[in-house]
Amino acid sequence: MDIFGGWKDHVSRIEENWQKKIKPEDTVVIPGDISWGMDYDQSREDFAFIDRLNGIKIISKGNHDYWWETKTKTERFFKENGFDTLHILHNNHYRYENIGICGTRGWINEPGETASAKVLAREAGRLSMSIESALKEGLMPVVFLHYPPVYGSSCNYDMLDVLHKYDIKRCYYGHLHGSSHRYAINGERDGIEYRLISSDFLQFDPLDITEIVQSDK
Repeated sequence: MDIFGGWKDHVSRIEENWQKKIKPEDTVVIPGDISWGMDYDQSREDFAFIDRLNGIKIISKGNHDYWWETKTKTERFFKENGFDTLHILHNNHYRYENIGICGTRGWINEPGETASAKVLAREAGRLSMSIESALKEGLMPVVFLHYPPVYGSSCNYDMLDVLHKYDIKRCYYGHLHGSSHRYAINGERDGIEYRLISSDFLQFDPLDITEIVQSDK
């Protein structure tokens, strides 16, 4: 990522800020774009780096995660390599106190594109499944997506319909970098609080949302 503007020394900056802020017992959500590796072997070094950092990590898929296979295969790979702090968010949820960590990748809304419509429908279904799994345990769902469901004046209604159906109050997302930050939605829109959490937007300093989500209890 150093070839992109604003990403100089990003690995060391992430590590320094992460280790200062996050304790081994903390939970960290990383919503996609974990590694440029094309398969598990090429991504192993990146996973090893993340595994060494403090905390329990919940990982979902981004558009550049070409290494991604099935949840079962990925969990097997993690186990075989001793990556005990890494967990996959895919059609499921993870409990944090009374909160259900939910999410999926999402997709870009391209009206009229049949392929995009199919992917969007699948992603909306995955998000519904994730949220419902948390609700069955009596947890308050908090959603993490890779793609933003709203961007400037553009809306991805497939994903928004799911968020509103389940009365989601908070949605965190990534994907947007550099100049695209200016069009990001950070704040309340139609009853949902959105927040961009891309690494470069956060200046490679993990965002502590514990107090934010606990205020919704």
